[in-house]
Amino acid sequence: MKVQGKMFLWLAFFVLAMAIVYGVWSKEPAGTTALFLGFGLCVMIGYYLAFTARRVDVGAQDNKEADVADDAGEVGFFSPHSWQPLSLAIGGALAFMGVVFGWWLLYFSVPIIMIGLWGWVFEYYRGENQNQ
Repeated sequence: MKVQGKMFLWLAFFVLAMAIVYGVWSKEPAGTTALFLGFGLCVMIGYYLAFTARRVDVGAQDNKEADVADDAGEVGFFSPHSWQPLSLAIGGALAFMGVVFGWWLLYFSVPIIMIGLWGWVFEYYRGENQNQ
């Protein structure tokens, strides 16, 4: 994880330099703002990875003498497939269409969003994924 943190922090400095150069030469505010926001995102991700690397064990990617097999084994817990994001996407699409066609579409989209959100939050409290 140390390598990834350093990589994002170096990328952040590169993006900052490019934002300054782009802003001075182009005098175009939208692209300059996007590059400065990209710099901020790189700093946040790099800081998180560097901070997390101090709290976890040394991984095989941090050892220059490690083989590929050294990183084998259980990686972590990953959620199984879920239908709830589809419900949230349909409800969100209807809500955004409500801005275009009429606010009355929110009467249909809000219940769909609430059902999807409820299902996603309580996904592990019922059904086959229930924790024992």
